[in-house]
Amino acid sequence: MQPTLSKSHPRRSRLEPGGGYWIWYVLPALIMYCLFMAYPMLDSVRLSLYEGTTGARNFVGLANYVRLFTDPEVSARFWGAFFNTWVFFAYHMLLQNVLGMLFAVVLTNRTMRGRRFYQTIIFIPCTIAVMVTGYLFKLVLNPQFAGPTLRSMGLGALVKPWLGDEKTALHVISLVSVWQWVGIPTMMFVAGLQNISEDLLEAADIAGANSWQTFWYIKFPLLLPVIGMIAILTFVSNFNAFDIVYAMATPDGAPNYSTDLIGSLFYRYGVAGKHPIGIPEPGVGAAISTAIFAMLLVGVIPTLRATQGKE
Repeated sequence: MQPTLSKSHPRRSRLEPGGGYWIWYVLPALIMYCLFMAYPMLDSVRLSLYEGTTGARNFVGLANYVRLFTDPEVSARFWGAFFNTWVFFAYHMLLQNVLGMLFAVVLTNRTMRGRRFYQTIIFIPCTIAVMVTGYLFKLVLNPQFAGPTLRSMGLGALVKPWLGDEKTALHVISLVSVWQWVGIPTMMFVAGLQNISEDLLEAADIAGANSWQTFWYIKFPLLLPVIGMIAILTFVSNFNAFDIVYAMATPDGAPNYSTDLIGSLFYRYGVAGKHPIGIPEPGVGAAISTAIFAMLLVGVIPTLRATQGKE
């Protein structure tokens, strides 16, 4: 029985459905978002129209954007980092998220034992700091550190300078990142699969559907909103990735910019400054971040429209 509010207390009417009382619950989070997300983002757009460091900035209009896309050196670094970031994203989208779905399907199998244990094993790497993971793998991949052990096991072919070779460095870093974060999509897919009605699955069993048919015609369509959200999170986080490259390579994208991502490029131009001078260019850095923000919107909005609200 739903309780009713006394008419002698007119102020309590704001607790009725449709009232504006909810704003007081949203307001603290909205204030924090505006202070630490919205304002810095808008200020970054303003900063991209200036050049110089603090105290000596001059308005230059769109000159930083023109330089970003036309200057031979800056443009080469930007498009190189842009391409590397797409490679980094492809590893996570095609390998990490597919593995996450596969693990989730296995972990939600009603006949499987020890599901909690395996969920914990898969999720543990996500609890390790990225810098720690990066430095540990950098040490393991060092031929001087792991070489003797691998050779004694007959695996001498694996003793290579993986992080020192332009052809393999980015792929190795991407695989390390996939290993660390595969637990996130796994848990999200597990939650999505657990929300599927058992009546639908029992109806599929009665109809004689096998495991693949049940997954493809029932589970997969119902997972589309989860898949879309995971795709968006992967897209945004990969285009902001920086720490794993910083830990396993350098902010300069060594060797020869082969591991340079948008995040490390922004850090190098906007925060630390280019080697060897080390003088930052906040205007160029802000132009990089603004351009990438626009690209993220182009990718995120269609994905949301295509996947959210599907039944």
